[in-house]
Amino acid sequence: MSKSIEELKSLATQIRRDIIRMVHAVNSGHPGGSLGCTEYFTALYGKVMNYKLPFTMEGKDEDLFFLSNGHISPVFYSTLARFGFFPVEELKTFRKLNTRLQGHPTTHEGLPGVRVASGSLGQGLSVAVGAALAKKMDGDKSLVYTLHGDGELQEGQIWEALMFAAHNKVDNLISTIDYNNRQIDGDVDDVLSLGDLHAKLEAFGWKVLNEKNGNDMEAVIAILEKAKSETGNGKPVVIILNTEMGFGIDYMMGSHAWHGKAPNDEQLALGIKQLYLEAPADY
Repeated sequence: MSKSIEELKSLATQIRRDIIRMVHAVNSGHPGGSLGCTEYFTALYGKVMNYKLPFTMEGKDEDLFFLSNGHISPVFYSTLARFGFFPVEELKTFRKLNTRLQGHPTTHEGLPGVRVASGSLGQGLSVAVGAALAKKMDGDKSLVYTLHGDGELQEGQIWEALMFAAHNKVDNLISTIDYNNRQIDGDVDDVLSLGDLHAKLEAFGWKVLNEKNGNDMEAVIAILEKAKSETGNGKPVVIILNTEMGFGIDYMMGSHAWHGKAPNDEQLALGIKQLYLEAPADY
């Protein structure tokens, strides 16, 4: 479902409108990281990843995506809805009783697009490595994508999976790290610094790519396409993607305060005003 750059930019703004409206409606959720990753999701599903509809859990002969930092479910759900996995109207049910749109994605409700429950941080890379190895065993040439938070890299299981993937030459895997230097308790550098992350990932045997402009649509598409070109060369690929938490809404940017905080009525109205669209398609 390849779209033009202008269509993708407009869609990213629409997804941001969805995010803050969803979180506001239930006074619960994680808008900051969701807003920061909107270009990534829009580029992935609108330009880069090869997938099929209707959705099947098996995902044979198509690319797979696994969200590891599952608390940014608002951007994931909005993206899936806007790209036709389920009706946009269902976004109204986010975090409500009996919804398929849980605060962290789960599989038992059968929500199209979700292949694994996530949100227990540190587990997503292990799942993705297993799926990538399964594709190799099946002779399936498709790719597996994952997204991780930078704070999530403080989990030891991530580093075990990094070692395992490199050792087993899982070169059909593209992992992206949302490097916004924010987590729930403060800046990552203050809570537990990752140090020279590029050097560490490289030392663990991965092909490492960097993109400083993670909220620029053209740049995100370009780095994802570059990552695709590096697959099949004996190494898993990782992108360090610098983003800004809360991007698109000025009062949410610049700190960790909006990691898991919902806007009030006045803040919602201001955010919607800043996320201007000439013809919004709000649910």
